[in-house]
Amino acid sequence: MQLRYNYRAYPDAAQRRALAQAFGCARVVWNDCLRDRKEAHAAGLPYVKSADLSRLRITQAKRTEKRAWLADVSAVVLQQSLRDLDTAYKNFFDSINGKRQGRKVGPPRYKSKKDTRQSIRLNTNAFCLQENGTVYVAKVGNLKVKWSRRLPAVPTSLTVTKDSCGRYFLSFVVDTEPDILPGLETESGIDLGLSAFAVLSDGRKIDSPRFLRRAEK
Repeated sequence: MQLRYNYRAYPDAAQRRALAQAFGCARVVWNDCLRDRKEAHAAGLPYVKSADLSRLRITQAKRTEKRAWLADVSAVVLQQSLRDLDTAYKNFFDSINGKRQGRKVGPPRYKSKKDTRQSIRLNTNAFCLQENGTVYVAKVGNLKVKWSRRLPAVPTSLTVTKDSCGRYFLSFVVDTEPDILPGLETESGIDLGLSAFAVLSDGRKIDSPRFLRRAEK
């Protein structure tokens, strides 16, 4: 089972500039690859494969004057942007084919630097947790983090996000074993409430954990 843990990050001025550059490069790769697929579809051509896009819009693009600055950020950021586009297309295709449950998912859209949320995604090749409590991000440096709780395991991926208020957040994905509840010989009804978290059918009350109140303090 995968769980996500979010923490506030406090990059310095140089790190904010490096992150802004990484956000921009990831956005450009997404838009370039999306444009290629849209144009191929409009022309009646086959779906452009990810390997072809990676070679054209990342590897070869870095050697051109127009896109040479792509080499200034981690290659993982660029590759993950293309993978995220692949995921968006898969979700869209699964939605229209009835393979995806829930609300319908629209096709991928172009990203803008004016979007209220900017983000990059990294795998374990481009980040690591340091002993001093910082998080190293490739081509950015060691980010100061406010740890509100401990990670239960080593994270498998990291998403760095800047929101509309200019705040930065680190979102870790962690693989954990699902908790197995012990079997009981009796059945019990549960009534969720406000004053108490839950009331069991035998009259027992379970107090609210009050995570928000503790965090506010």
